[in-house]
Amino acid sequence: MGQYVAPIRDMQFVLHEFLNVSEEFKNLPAYQEIDADIINQVLEEGAKFTQEVLFPLNHSGDREGCSFDASTKAVTTPKGFKEAYKQYVEGGWAALACDPEYGGQGLPVSLNNSFYEMLNSSNQAWTMYPGLSHGAYECLKEHGTDEQKKLYLPKLVSGEWTGTMCLTEAHCGTDLGLLRSKAEPQADGTYAISGSKIFISAGEHDMAENIVHLVLARLPDAPEGSKGISLFLVPKFKVNADGSLGERNGIACGAIEEKMGIHGNATCQMNLDGAIGTLIGQPHKGLQAMFVFMNAARLGVGMQSLGLTEVAYQNALVYAKDRIQMRSLSGPKAPDKPADPIIVHPDVRRMLLTAKAFAEGARALTSYVALQIDRELNHPDEEVRKEAAGEVALLTPIVKAFITDNGWIATSEAMQVYGGHGYISEWGMEQYVRDARINMIYEGTNTVQSLDLLGRKILMDNGAKLRAFGEKIKAFVEENGLDESMSEFVTPLGELGEKVTKLTMEIGMKAFQNQDEVGAAAVPYLRVVGHLVFSYFFAQMAKIALAKQDSDDKFYAAKLHTARFYFARLYPETAMLIRQARSGASNLLAMDADLF
Repeated sequence: MGQYVAPIRDMQFVLHEFLNVSEEFKNLPAYQEIDADIINQVLEEGAKFTQEVLFPLNHSGDREGCSFDASTKAVTTPKGFKEAYKQYVEGGWAALACDPEYGGQGLPVSLNNSFYEMLNSSNQAWTMYPGLSHGAYECLKEHGTDEQKKLYLPKLVSGEWTGTMCLTEAHCGTDLGLLRSKAEPQADGTYAISGSKIFISAGEHDMAENIVHLVLARLPDAPEGSKGISLFLVPKFKVNADGSLGERNGIACGAIEEKMGIHGNATCQMNLDGAIGTLIGQPHKGLQAMFVFMNAARLGVGMQSLGLTEVAYQNALVYAKDRIQMRSLSGPKAPDKPADPIIVHPDVRRMLLTAKAFAEGARALTSYVALQIDRELNHPDEEVRKEAAGEVALLTPIVKAFITDNGWIATSEAMQVYGGHGYISEWGMEQYVRDARINMIYEGTNTVQSLDLLGRKILMDNGAKLRAFGEKIKAFVEENGLDESMSEFVTPLGELGEKVTKLTMEIGMKAFQNQDEVGAAAVPYLRVVGHLVFSYFFAQMAKIALAKQDSDDKFYAAKLHTARFYFARLYPETAMLIRQARSGASNLLAMDADLF
């Protein structure tokens, strides 16, 4: 079963000392009244809910899973899920970062982000139900009609209704231009939508009275490919003009998938048979509108792996301090016991520190991106909003891919700490590994994220976004370059910045001759840039820790040790990755397919 304790101390460090969010909020009119006390209070209450209500349901929910009744098309979630969701709604958690115009509390995205880390650590499968709802809220808020906003947003904000994104079809995953679902215009301005969707997380369940599906489909006159996709709002139950629920709509679950992980979330096959929906945004512009939802989901998936990394680390640490096996190679460390706790062994510490460093780096990155979203949405200066939007666009694929790659590594290492007990289900560790693996796949595989970063976010704008972020790194390196105590962090950071610049130019030149060079380099390239970002943030956190390492608070000494481990043991991966990215496409494509 294990345990989970929300890492409030490190969250406070990131928000208050690393990002100094209270000062940032003074420049954002919507958040000027939000101070450290409010932030800390929300974090503490969030910790209580996630630790006491959600975490106890994680293991049991995985073992029980969801059940499907083929006769009624109903899905029942695991025992306790529905009751926990009721507490979530009654506590106002669904409304935390939503617009007060629709009943939200209007708190910053960066605070909601920290709460979502706790949710994902305590129960990723459960968290997917409200997490998808928030993406639906964001999409409707930006692209919905006034009538759609009036009818649906207050219910999504309150949590009374949940939301989904219906994109994937059996023949059509990443390549959405191939989708076949059809939308026929009706005389009253609505659309009758028919088709089948698969892999729809939270597509059907018993936790809320209505489910708001955002569905991609084609109009009769739609051009081929991705330019012919429209987006529709299709509720499980039709909604009357006064907001009350009407008759059941023509959308239903046909089956739920049997999966290796996230068993507590219903991954549904959804069938639409003349389901009545309304158009969101403009005809044939549905993919652009859905990208609001998709980008929110990509950031959310990064948060899922951060949550799993943290909880897996916590439990492995407890086990390593308690489990005794063999003696330390340098002599007994617990002579009063028949063997030493395994935390004395160097490789056990490597595994623990790997998970710890990946968790703390991811917490810094995701909190930074969340703050940039707050600035993008609320800062009065258009130039600041534009700069923040550029950073969010650049860092989103890194959040999704780099953090989920690291989450897979970290949960695997944490399970390894347990030895043979690691794959025994009662300890709970193998569940984290299974759950972590899907995060590298859905919401755009990590290869797709890598192509997005290198091809779209960097090469398509001639590296402008990357250069802008690189200027911040360069300024930090120059500011601290003469500080001897910072040299172990600043020197490798500066070197990697230069290497990324050269690597980017080299790949860009190759791509002019052969576009396959982008595909061949993209995955290692993203990890290199991910390490550049982590290096920048760890160097900044190390500077803070150095100034306070002699204080009575041992937190700062631990932070400094973690930063040093990161640069000594994890950062060096960049040398191999750069060689891989430079190796070109020929070693992948020269071999004829028949020779495989």
